[in-house]
Amino acid sequence: MCPARTNTSDAIDTLMNQASAALVARRYFECERLCVEALEHAFRRGEFAQMARILLPLQESRRFKRHLAIDTGKVFVIDGPVPMPGELEAGLYLIQPPRVGLDGRLLRETCDRAEIPAVILVREPTTRAGQCPIVSLGPVTTRTRVEPPRASVPPTKKGGAAKAGVKKTTKRTGKAGDAASALPAAPGPEAGPGQPPSIAWMLSAAEALGDAAIADIDPTKTSETRVEELYLRLQANGDHEKLHQALAEACIEAARDRARGVAPKRPRLVGDKLDELDAEDADESDDADEADELDGVSDDERETPEPDAVIDD
Repeated sequence: MCPARTNTSDAIDTLMNQASAALVARRYFECERLCVEALEHAFRRGEFAQMARILLPLQESRRFKRHLAIDTGKVFVIDGPVPMPGELEAGLYLIQPPRVGLDGRLLRETCDRAEIPAVILVREPTTRAGQCPIVSLGPVTTRTRVEPPRASVPPTKKGGAAKAGVKKTTKRTGKAGDAASALPAAPGPEAGPGQPPSIAWMLSAAEALGDAAIADIDPTKTSETRVEELYLRLQANGDHEKLHQALAEACIEAARDRARGVAPKRPRLVGDKLDELDAEDADESDDADEADELDGVSDDERETPEPDAVIDD
């Protein structure tokens, strides 16, 4: 095994040991950050079996974060200036026009840095058919349409909205531990302009967005291609548990393909990180060449898979 691959594996193991300790200590944000870093290392090296193992504690840490947000029973609607970090609190956030998808992504990053548990959803203008488009931004953008927001509380009285374009409700629709069962059998009334949506609607819409991300993947594509496409979508839909599971299954399949001698091409990131990774890969390729020459291994026999094409959004 070449030194570069060994060093990377050791780094991943170190990160995951730290992540496991953080999860046991209920430091969920720290666990998530460590898992995300380890997952990126494993993805860049095509270490599919390691990716599958990393996804388990990553999914677990994000589940606890989501439960902490839901358990507040608070829903905030942002349609004006985005609150400053010191004004944010745990809960569920609906970003709506004139705010856009980028505002949602930036708000999620702010909440994660400040370790504020939050479920964040971005809606776009209602369509002529009366549907509500929702969107998540990342390396690959995901969109779908759902029914308009459903209310759980009476409309806010005139002048009762909080400052900075933020409205909130604190009525609970279910405990965090049974978020799925909190979805009502029959939808409530459509939320009006001054009325935050119910927690049940927020969770249902977020689930639909993650389902759409999975549905975007062509099941007939090779396992390594599906790993890449799911990984890129997971970065924009981190609250969707089934997306974690779908990626883990694709990683296991890709690892089995490699074991059977079907050498998968190494996935590649898209966007701004590509040049940075190319530079890192060039340095490690030189180290691998030296190791292969010493071992008498030819270029054709080298384990390092060739890079795949970049996915365009």
